[in-house]
Amino acid sequence: MVPHLITALSGPINELEARVLESMPAIERWFRLEWMEHTPPFYSAVDLRNAGFKLAPVDTNLFPSGFHNLTPEMLPLAVQAAMAAIEKICPEAKNLLLVPDDQTRNTFYLANLQRLVQVFTQAGLNVRLGSLDPAIDAPTQLALPDGSELTLEPLLRSKRRLGLKGFDPCTILLNNDLAGGIPPVLAGLHEQYLLPPLHAGWALRRKSNHFRSYEEVAKKFAKLLGMDPWLINPLYGQCGAVSVDDSDGLACVQTNVETLLAKVRRKYKEYGISEKPFVVVKADNGSCGMCIVTVRDAKELSDPDHATRRKLAATMAGRGVTEVIIQEGVPTFERINEAVAEPVVTMIDRYVVGGFYRIHADRGIDENLNAPGASYVPLAFAESNQLPRPGVKPGASAPNRFYMYGVIGRLAMLAAAYELEATDPDAEVYE
Repeated sequence: MVPHLITALSGPINELEARVLESMPAIERWFRLEWMEHTPPFYSAVDLRNAGFKLAPVDTNLFPSGFHNLTPEMLPLAVQAAMAAIEKICPEAKNLLLVPDDQTRNTFYLANLQRLVQVFTQAGLNVRLGSLDPAIDAPTQLALPDGSELTLEPLLRSKRRLGLKGFDPCTILLNNDLAGGIPPVLAGLHEQYLLPPLHAGWALRRKSNHFRSYEEVAKKFAKLLGMDPWLINPLYGQCGAVSVDDSDGLACVQTNVETLLAKVRRKYKEYGISEKPFVVVKADNGSCGMCIVTVRDAKELSDPDHATRRKLAATMAGRGVTEVIIQEGVPTFERINEAVAEPVVTMIDRYVVGGFYRIHADRGIDENLNAPGASYVPLAFAESNQLPRPGVKPGASAPNRFYMYGVIGRLAMLAAAYELEATDPDAEVYE
């Protein structure tokens, strides 16, 4: 199921696909050497945009919540990857404490938790759920759409360890992005493995740090393949003191918008691309899908009555956003049943375990799809999509296209490893 593309499946993406397949041994060796030097995030999900002329990540989630969107055929690989991840961290692990988000009324999120429990149980662990919600003071049953239940239990914190009543875990897995801050109950856990680490949460993490690391990774990878890194890398800028209440507070954003649009126009001219460039302004910290605004001209931000300026004010000020990343907009020309779509690649440790499409019938090719009304379609190929088929005409093989998605997803995952190393507050600094 390679989705229908409005543009013909030709040009740079097909050239990139062919080059990636030709270079597969070198690529896999390169990744192997990188993982000898860097530790991958425990799990991750990467949103990709396929413009036909460019394929790039636009967001990397270190607390993925879409495991229920994976097909049953993908589960064995997820279980094997989970086994490998746990063996590397805590080989003798018996108990895993899963700490979820507070979306316990969201049936889709509960299905994600159910799938995570299934994967790690089959990986050989006793899995129980502990809630950060102080209102959960006794075991609480959560009904699932299929008629089964999950039990959410209150956390118990001792001086150095976190667990549940009668349950002492070796490893604590967070499925909560900590956007609201770091709970004291999670601080100072030195005897247990806390995954991902606290500085991976949005209380401390910044998207601009991630894309700075991704730019470094993309340049290395592009050098390996002898290609232009722009074909896989979204350009970006960052502003750290934004106020949408007055024009002066948006001066940095306007400057970055002008600069980025000029750079993208030059690239479009170089590649003969007729599309009109745009940029996306988003909160630098946080996974809020609403805090995303598309800008096509910097002048849109100087007029207080312009719809773009009003939308920016409504989304940013309403949520207290003062730091933003300005990112090159990558249109998506993928469609499923005429709805705009973008692929999401899901990984555990350094392994691609599957993927799905996020689709939105009410959004355009230059808009954020991670918004209310979005739906999800598993990458349900009729046959195994994990193994590529070198030699098949580019654009004609679903496994080849998915392999390419997986390569770009792993580049973003590697960038997250670089990012977490660079921002680790406990890292030793050598003079």
